[in-house]
Amino acid sequence: MLLTAVIALNPVGLEFLRSAFLAGEQLARNIAQPIVLTAMAILGLIGALEWLVRVFIINRRARGETA
Repeated sequence: MLLTAVIALNPVGLEFLRSAFLAGEQLARNIAQPIVLTAMAILGLIGALEWLVRVFIINRRARGETA
């Protein structure tokens, strides 16, 4: 989750987000939007995967070691 925040909130990431959605030129928006939306989807999947791993680890620890 920290990696997602660092990627999205650094100056380059913020500028790319601005160019994807707030650019005055249609060409710039058309080029940047699919890239930004794909990156957001990938970062969302990484966050969901991290959450699932954490839940798995917590449940395994709550169950206790059997071996």
